[in-house]
Amino acid sequence: MAPDTPETPADFAIRPARPDEAAALSALALRSKGHWGYDAAFLAACRAELTFSPDDLIDALTFVADAPDGPAGFYRLLVQENGVAELDDLFVDPAFIGRGVGKRLWQHAVAQAAALGCTEMTIQSDPFAEGFYRAMGAERVGERESGSVPGRMLPLLQYGLGSR
Repeated sequence: MAPDTPETPADFAIRPARPDEAAALSALALRSKGHWGYDAAFLAACRAELTFSPDDLIDALTFVADAPDGPAGFYRLLVQENGVAELDDLFVDPAFIGRGVGKRLWQHAVAQAAALGCTEMTIQSDPFAEGFYRAMGAERVGERESGSVPGRMLPLLQYGLGSR
């Protein structure tokens, strides 16, 4: 990673998403998913699940990493009553993949979940992103069926927050 300059993520603010950003964050999510080489038919199958309404950004804790020209990435955190937070989405614009944006968003999500009293965080991961989450300390605990492609099983990971 390049040293920190104004163009690197260390200087980017992480702030709550605004409802009027729903279309921009939906487009970012699809660009990010497309980074992994999925074909047009697969991305079309994912479009509904990766399209956010203004209410989606209000109903979940949603935070954006700001780049000078728009969002560099975002995450959505769903807090459940049982002390578990689900990292429902974490997407990085392809122009910022490998530059620390994902790690900063992850750290922010962990801090948010812990501050809310959650004891663990679960993640249903794209197979290509599993290595990232494991590098962040999450452990694979099983699989869960994709909400976009019936029969496609996705890695399910868990991250303990209790002692962090």
